[in-house]
Amino acid sequence: MTSPPHPADPGTTTDAGVLRDRLTHRPREEFAREIWGRTALLTRRASDFGDLFSARAVDELIARRGLRAPFLRVAKDGATLPEASYTSPAGVGATIADQLDDTLLWREFADGATLVLQALHRTWDPVAGLVRTLGAELGHPVQANAYVTPPRNRGFDNHYDVHDVFVLQIEGTKRWLVRRPVHPGPLRDEPWTEHRGAVAEAAQGPPDIDAVLEPGDVLYLPRGWLHAARARGEVSLHLTLGVHAWTRHALAEHLAHAALAELRDDPWARGTLPLGVDDPADETAAVRERLAAAVARADPAPPFHRARRRQARPAPLGPLAQLAAVDALGPASPVRLRAALEARLDGTRLATRVGWLDFPQDDIPAVTRLLDGAVHAAGDLGLPLAARLLRAGVLVPAPGEPPR
Repeated sequence: MTSPPHPADPGTTTDAGVLRDRLTHRPREEFAREIWGRTALLTRRASDFGDLFSARAVDELIARRGLRAPFLRVAKDGATLPEASYTSPAGVGATIADQLDDTLLWREFADGATLVLQALHRTWDPVAGLVRTLGAELGHPVQANAYVTPPRNRGFDNHYDVHDVFVLQIEGTKRWLVRRPVHPGPLRDEPWTEHRGAVAEAAQGPPDIDAVLEPGDVLYLPRGWLHAARARGEVSLHLTLGVHAWTRHALAEHLAHAALAELRDDPWARGTLPLGVDDPADETAAVRERLAAAVARADPAPPFHRARRRQARPAPLGPLAQLAAVDALGPASPVRLRAALEARLDGTRLATRVGWLDFPQDDIPAVTRLLDGAVHAAGDLGLPLAARLLRAGVLVPAPGEPPR
């Protein structure tokens, strides 16, 4: 079943970028310098988000797409409901037990529950386009959820997220109370429940932001900022774009892993400690010296880039369209690099989100040209190379787009 008509890629904006054009009205450099990871920002009338999501899209996903429970949560008065309360098998030929049951969901929603459609960047093309564009612009992984709250209800208590968020109000209105962190810059394994008492105490004080979001408004919150929201007199629908920001701590982890990998090749480091070691102070000092030297030599870039590639998926690939492109490939066939591949050429090896490929030196100039993302004629690249990259899912057909 196809989605309602929408632009081919709603994340496409002017050269200024999606961050300014659709979310903040601020240039990327200004946002990075003054806002990013530092403070909350409310932008009124940032954009018209009707091309991204709507109440009609909510009904389409819940009632007609056969989604399973991981793609939806249901919350009411601060508690998440058990999946069994809104899932069931879908009859002959679709007996998987955790599919969304639209009747059960309707009853929960009518009783005041908030519906949370998760991972919309995997299930709704317009949102996926925006997420891909924003993720490339920020350099950090992005995901998207939708929150559908009945009138005068709330889904969650005061809490903080371990990722930055952009809240895009789509329909209805919602009052947001925002407060400064009790635990600034939480890591991904430091949920708000570890600071439940401090969160509850802070929630008794005056908010830093008390605002009603209307359609087109955007609220940015760095990770750790406390927030709670309640719908007003109509159904509220908003998108939350979660930015899973890379941290210096994560880079330190990759640096430490790279150093430890080097020490595995050091016979001294693999050596056994002396018998009867009660106080390892002397050994610790020697190990610390070797470890510090290994850290100084270590290059965290390869594991860091591999981790980055694992955090998101490339643009969709249609198997039938791809096979047709391989079968019809000719010198004039327009092809381009598949979007959001995180492609990096290191010598003669191309690393991407769909794996790596090694090339003979003669192919490197053509592979380098492909990394500009432009449309190229297959014949200009060399038909054997173009065919290999199409089969690998690295190149995709670009019908209707003139080659550069």
